[in-house]
Amino acid sequence: MPKNKNHKGLLKRIRITKTGLIRHRSSSHKHLRSGKGGKKLRQYRNDPYMSSADTKRLEKLLFRRLRGREQPRTSLRRSPSPEQRKAAQAAKAAQGE
Repeated sequence: MPKNKNHKGLLKRIRITKTGLIRHRSSSHKHLRSGKGGKKLRQYRNDPYMSSADTKRLEKLLFRRLRGREQPRTSLRRSPSPEQRKAAQAAKAAQGE
């Protein structure tokens, strides 16, 4: 069975953050801005992250799981720092003796 491929057009338009959120550029922001009010243009600038419902839809195009907005950051598994790793190994060695 062949490998699944990511949607290349989507990958060019979004950026997946380290925590699994999706950054994107809001539409209606680049040109024909003179007819739009200042409030509307300010609203286009903020919150470039996609909502959870849209993220779920994009998972099918990317063939990977993404972290939703409501999922806490503590649910992500992080690699321990070298100091934490040494402390854990020392604790494990002390327990074994």
